Parts: sequence; structure tokens; C-alpha cells
Amino acid sequence: MIFLKKKEIPLTDIFSDDFVDIHSHLLPGIDDGAKDIQHSIELISKMRSYGIKNFITTPHVLGDVYPNSSETIKNKVKEVQTELKVQGFDDITFRAAAEYMLDEQFVKRLENDDILTLKDNFILVEMSYFNAPYNLYDVLFDVQLKGYKPVLAHPERYNFYHNDFESYYKLKKAGCVFQLNLLSLTEQYGKGVQKTAKKLLKENLYDFVGSDTHHQNHLRLLQKIGDKKIKKEIKHLLENNKKFLI
Repeated sequence: MIFLKKKEIPLTDIFSDDFVDIHSHLLPGIDDGAKDIQHSIELISKMRSYGIKNFITTPHVLGDVYPNSSETIKNKVKEVQTELKVQGFDDITFRAAAEYMLDEQFVKRLENDDILTLKDNFILVEMSYFNAPYNLYDVLFDVQLKGYKPVLAHPERYNFYHNDFESYYKLKKAGCVFQLNLLSLTEQYGKGVQKTAKKLLKENLYDFVGSDTHHQNHLRLLQKIGDKKIKKEIKHLLENNKKFLI
């Protein structure tokens, strides 16, 4: 049996200067991502060394666990932007949206138009990893009725859909666009997630990509996607992400 060696490439060959990471947790102390401002800068600096210089960071907005208001998020963004300037990171663009859990509190925010978008009308949303909301399609309908476009974060990570692949097509028909977690192409989240990610990629169901960076370990693992085959597979998604900069 012949084992073909991976054709490894540096991440700077994958991420161009106009690539935008649309999913990360880099604001200090408001969710399970960066713990403080120093941690925020360390993560951004490491990502910059990979070629990622444009960020739309997306803190969790999740019920009573991470009840982050839009004002809280905006204030934290200013804090990071100021520190980036102090430390001379003049080539970094940094702003924020949010990753909204599709729960009752989200529905209230939607009613009040208290939503931070990735750009234009795109909203990053997620579900519980245990099950989909009972009223999922009603909520997705309401999102679009309000004029927004739901970007479903890491659909490959919802294990309850792994043996129900038709649900992915149903979600697309319901107006969702899909964002792939780059680490899902590795075994970071388990082989089931990796297998589903590759199948969704093959079926051309993804629209965007994101790093979903929370900590340094994620960034160490991200180096595993430095592979010519992976670059080719996700090239169109990397191109799609650039639109968030224009």
C-alpha cells in the first residue's frame, strides 16, 4: 500500500491579505474566548502571522450564559481597536458582529431590531449541539421576514443531522447559508464532524468559512489545514469571505 504524503503549505499561502475571518471569539472576557485584552492581542497577533488581517469577531449571545448586549460588544471592540493601535498593528481591520443562539432571547432581540450583522443583512446564528429548536423553521422565517439573512455557523457540528443529511438541504431551501469551521476539516471535533464537513463540501453546500478561534490551541491545530488539497477544496469559500471587506 502506498501512502501519499500531504503537500504541506504555510497558512500564508491560504489566507490572502483581503481574506476576512467572519467567526471568532476574540473580545476580552465576555464569552468562552479571549480571557482578557492581552489574550485578545496574542490571538490576533498569531492569526496575523498566518496571513489573517481582517476580522469580524463574533462573541456568543446565548441566553443567561452569555447575555451580551450590542452595547457591551461595541465597547469591547473599541477596547481591542485601541490596544491594536497602541501596539502598532496598523494593518489589522477589526470589528464585531455576534454569534446568536436561536433561543427565546434571540427572538426578542429580533423583534426589537437589536441585531449586530456581519455585513449588510447577514446574521451569524447557531443551534444547540444537542437538538434543533422545536420552532427552528418559524424562527428562520421570521429572521428573513425582518430582512436578514441567516448564516448558520458550523452546520457540520450538529451531530443530530449526521444521519439525516436531507435536513441540510431543507435548511438551505429555508434560506440558510452555511459557514464551515476550518478546524472541522481536521479531527478537532471528531471524525463524524470531519466526515460530514467533507460531504457538505463535496455537495457544495457551504457558502463561507470561519476559524471559530477561541484560544491558542485552536490556532496550533489550524496549521493542519496547511495542505494543497484543502486549499483547492475551500478556494471558492475563501473568495466568498472577501466580500465582507468590500
